Amino acid sequence: MNQSSDYEACADQLIEAGRSLFERGMVPATSGNFSCRLHGGDMAITVSGRHKGRLTRADIMRASADGVSLDGNKPSAETRLHVQIYRRFPEARCVLHPHSVNATVLSRGRRGVLELQDYELLKAFPGIDTHEARLDVPIFANDQNIDRLAAEVDAWMDRHDTPVHGYLIAGHGFYTWGASVNDAMRHIEAFEFLFECELQQTRLGNS
Repeated sequence: MNQSSDYEACADQLIEAGRSLFERGMVPATSGNFSCRLHGGDMAITVSGRHKGRLTRADIMRASADGVSLDGNKPSAETRLHVQIYRRFPEARCVLHPHSVNATVLSRGRRGVLELQDYELLKAFPGIDTHEARLDVPIFANDQNIDRLAAEVDAWMDRHDTPVHGYLIAGHGFYTWGASVNDAMRHIEAFEFLFECELQQTRLGNS
């Protein structure tokens, strides 16, 4: 696949992901950002401030592996968080960041790490083949200094050797990634179900 067709395929998949997530109420206004790693290491990433439910190819730009614009467009303000994930996880080909209600509310009521344990749906994540498992989802304080936040995320991952497939930013939303756009979308669906379960348990007084 040449570079042009690679970009177009990634852009079209991100456009479809944006429409799907908007229909589910997970990227209101112009919130969220998406990217796809291209062959050769560059990335296709959403242009800053674009509505994710109405994306076109013109709203998906090219950036280097370091997050530097390659076409004159301005990438998402949170591009450094995408860069951190791609550097940390060579197998990651897509990063998705929605602002769902469940993730936003849950992230404001918890601190440190959200422990997801003994759920059947944990098997939606790579490397987990039994409900008798635990997935830690770190929660980071929101920070307008994205370089500092990316460094904090990276430092947390350095200190912990447990598998991680996503993280929450307090009052903000969550990040997840996968080996393809479809995999990352599956992770979003699984996380959303699990976040809703945790919120329901809190409402029932079982947190």
